[in-house]
Amino acid sequence: MRLDKFLSECGFGTRSEIKKLIRTDRVSVVGAKSKPTADMRIDENTAEVFVDGEPVTYKKYIYLMLNKPNGYLSATYDKDKAVVLDLVPPQYRHFDLFPVGRLDIDTVGLIVLTNDGALSHRLLSPRHHIPKTYYAEVSGKLGDSEVSAFAEGMDLGDFIAQPSEMTIVSSDDDKSAAEVTIYEGKFHQIKRMFEKTGHTVTYLKRTAMNRLSLDESLSEGELRELTDRELELLIYET
Repeated sequence: MRLDKFLSECGFGTRSEIKKLIRTDRVSVVGAKSKPTADMRIDENTAEVFVDGEPVTYKKYIYLMLNKPNGYLSATYDKDKAVVLDLVPPQYRHFDLFPVGRLDIDTVGLIVLTNDGALSHRLLSPRHHIPKTYYAEVSGKLGDSEVSAFAEGMDLGDFIAQPSEMTIVSSDDDKSAAEVTIYEGKFHQIKRMFEKTGHTVTYLKRTAMNRLSLDESLSEGELRELTDRELELLIYET
């Protein structure tokens, strides 16, 4: 890989800005037999590159866990509304990020941002049946009939929701809470399933995708990189 391309993909600016960095001797390459130039060829996986004395680590792909807040679209751009990429700090903006799947604008919780299209395809492909777990607060009292209805699958008119798992967290006459795991992700699916059983969702939060759980230490709107172990949990058996 060319040195200027390497630095560009690491977020050091435009090609012209990077050429200026190199020209003003702010870039060094350990073991290079000549002074660094923009077209110098390096191995991006093994080269030891420094900018202003600080080491540069090359990453082809990036994986971010975001605790999505209410009011943000799960999209890369919208001319009228805020999108999840608006929450990405500057050090990650040079990556061509996109959300893996979507959450409704008023749904909060776990969403993964990446530039890895192959991983996104694996996680979203219907044939893999990736579980997605949500915490829901709803109107009215939940009981065994709702648990059974979710477990049996549900005809929602335009599609038939596959069997899902519901665990009741609390149940009172006025409001209840439950944890729900689904294996698909149709538009407004969980809200529509509860509506089918006579309940209105008042709060919805995704807490897990596959075996990856939301880091509850992240405040809404905050994000961080996945650890290697968390990435393994995300792609487990896909």
